[in-house]
Amino acid sequence: MTIVDPVVEPGPELSREQVARYSRHLLLPDVGVLGQRRLRNARILVIGAGGLGSPVLLYLASAGVGTLGIVEFDDVDASNLQRQIIHGEADIGRPKSVSARESIRAVDSTIEVRLHQVRLEPRNAVNLFRQYDLLVDGTDNFATRYLVNDAAAVAGIPYVWGSIYRFDGQVSVFWDAAPGGLGVDYRDLYPDPPAPGTVPSCSEAGVLGVLCGVVGSIMATEAVKLVTGMGDTLLGRLLVYDARTMTFRTVTLRRDPGRVRVSEVEEDYEVSCGVASPLPSVDSVDGDLDPAAVRALLDGGAPVALIDVRDPVEWDIVHLDGATLMPLPTVLAGDAVASLPTDRPVVLYCKTGVRSAEALAVLRSAGMADVHHLRGGLEAWARDVDPTVPTY
Repeated sequence: MTIVDPVVEPGPELSREQVARYSRHLLLPDVGVLGQRRLRNARILVIGAGGLGSPVLLYLASAGVGTLGIVEFDDVDASNLQRQIIHGEADIGRPKSVSARESIRAVDSTIEVRLHQVRLEPRNAVNLFRQYDLLVDGTDNFATRYLVNDAAAVAGIPYVWGSIYRFDGQVSVFWDAAPGGLGVDYRDLYPDPPAPGTVPSCSEAGVLGVLCGVVGSIMATEAVKLVTGMGDTLLGRLLVYDARTMTFRTVTLRRDPGRVRVSEVEEDYEVSCGVASPLPSVDSVDGDLDPAAVRALLDGGAPVALIDVRDPVEWDIVHLDGATLMPLPTVLAGDAVASLPTDRPVVLYCKTGVRSAEALAVLRSAGMADVHHLRGGLEAWARDVDPTVPTY
């Protein structure tokens, strides 16, 4: 059981209109008028207006949170609509932050919506976070998650964290400076980031759309609890949800006694998380070809072995004519070298060029010389060569 005092002081008395709007909250003994005044006085920053940010923003707006900040610099894509319910077809191509603000104002025009259309970076995170009472982190990459954790620790404020992957979700509350020695943070759960390439993104692995609604609603619930002080928070606990079996379980989290408390943000989280490297990227090794070069090679008349290193489910969605499926794990295991031809050029491709670059490095290290990869993958191919190829 982890009960914390409300993190927000009550705001002004509620108006007659607000009493009518929030009457179902006011009837709850753990919320009441005082809790609703705290919600109206709350400043909550939501990082990301995507799959998790969408239900979080809509429910916090409906709950009457007075100020909502949104950190988002991406635009709405058609592939987002399967799960990002704050956006619609008319928003495709528009900034997600603007689309989200319009949806929030359609729920409650009195809410102050602050847009932060910037990439969250070490140089701006702490000062931005200090403008708010708490954060909700719905980001989908490890570099940003560690940055959010460390910047929140430096700013001294709690945050609700959520994560989704295919059919599974996780939610917790992190607050390094929590009173009573209860403080835990993301580094107590994941001391080190996973090795690059071991955890696919949602765009590579897929995600059940309605999973976002379940996990996002739980995240919004935790934010409301922190603001009002009601109930037991997930501080010190990790909630794990499996949509396939419809099961929930909780895991106790404790501060690692050997962990040094975060006192400053790092200079570059992409480097520390292995997303970027100060060394030349494998994507730029000798052997990468742009889409036009691959098209010319295929049209040249000489035989070419075109190898798709994606997963079988991705192959079923779309693949290039004449290609052969050879998933990346097969290449990494060393099973591909003997089956690849040596009498013709080999061209590898994937969705974005990341996995094919990894396969290229493995095959080059195994002694294959005439092997290349499609820089930018199918996304670049669809953009530069064949716009009829569907993207996903």
